[in-house]
Amino acid sequence: MLGRATAPRPGSGSSARPRTRPWDRLRSRASRAHDPGRAAGGDVPGARSARPRDAGTPLRARARAWAELLRVSALFTVPGDALAGASAAGLRPNRGTALAVGASLCLYQAGMALNDWADRAEDAADRPERPIPSGRIAPGAALTAATVLTTAGLTLAARAGRPTLTVATALAATVWSYDLRLKHTKAAPATMAAARTLDLLMGATATATHPARRTGRAPRPGVSPARVTAAPAAASAVAQPSGARTTPTPSAAARTPGIVAGRPAVPLPPTATTPERLARALPAALLLGAHTYAVTAVSQHEVHGGSTLAPLGALGATLAIGAATARDGRPVATALGVGYVRAAAVPYAHAALNPSPPLTRRAVGGGIRAMIPLQAALAARARGSGNVVGPALLALVPIARKLARKVSPT
Repeated sequence: MLGRATAPRPGSGSSARPRTRPWDRLRSRASRAHDPGRAAGGDVPGARSARPRDAGTPLRARARAWAELLRVSALFTVPGDALAGASAAGLRPNRGTALAVGASLCLYQAGMALNDWADRAEDAADRPERPIPSGRIAPGAALTAATVLTTAGLTLAARAGRPTLTVATALAATVWSYDLRLKHTKAAPATMAAARTLDLLMGATATATHPARRTGRAPRPGVSPARVTAAPAAASAVAQPSGARTTPTPSAAARTPGIVAGRPAVPLPPTATTPERLARALPAALLLGAHTYAVTAVSQHEVHGGSTLAPLGALGATLAIGAATARDGRPVATALGVGYVRAAAVPYAHAALNPSPPLTRRAVGGGIRAMIPLQAALAARARGSGNVVGPALLALVPIARKLARKVSPT
């Protein structure tokens, strides 16, 4: 019957086992060695494993989609805000600083997820490869992630104290206002600048107001910090002989640094109040905000390009900020300021000469990564822990650059 196999008859000239040629046996062994079912089915030809060859691919693809949505390569520009704020306030980082870093990371990622959710219709036309328009992440999942991350950030800020929660609430409101309404308006650069300014001030507030902070001996009950500071000066004045010249002791207002001066003044005493420390950190926060303003102004043209004025303005702002960070003449701050200018100015100049979309996006990415050396320079301008915090932040630069090759920060 056709189609039915017949076994060889015993005693016939043909063998009970079919004869194979040597190269056929080699080919069979090679195919079994590459057979994914070998582990499950042993040497049985044609056996297939219950696990397909690309079982891990969907998981990796999903992880990559979320990495693109949350801009993981740009996350390393966030911790420096709180650390620079602590140093600019004249304090060492403590547990409050760590909580501020965690809150900043959560709020930053919430802003990234909310940004793509709000722009999903625009991205479908201009950037269909983004996670939401490509279908790799559902819009509802992105909005849920933004809500959960915002709640987590506010919770961490609350653990650092009520003043930190107040600043974090203002920061979260700024982020949501930018993504939902202000992103495509003229107020977009100023809104993003305000967000980064608040982020640095949140680190200064958390460090200064955390209950675990111990900065010297506390004043006696009923004695104000001003009287404690003025006591040594009064004692020295009494000890002076009659008619001797005395050097006037600077007042508390003179010890508080001015915002316009732009350089660190006399270190604050351990009994300095929180408003005095925030006033010390405000110049650094404003410089970081100015850099953010410039980057956001350039980013508004990263899809279509064509703007020469925005990169030129960002280039001028970069040079001015770099000069401000090196104004006090401290070698470490000067070196870090030069590194910041070099990281940001070169891609801005290229985008100004050729405002094409690729070079504009490269300028935005360079401006984002340049925040790390800027934070390091701002920390190094302060006395005390800034000498350690500033150079230590530079360790994040190669990590951010390596991740940027895999996941775009924009």
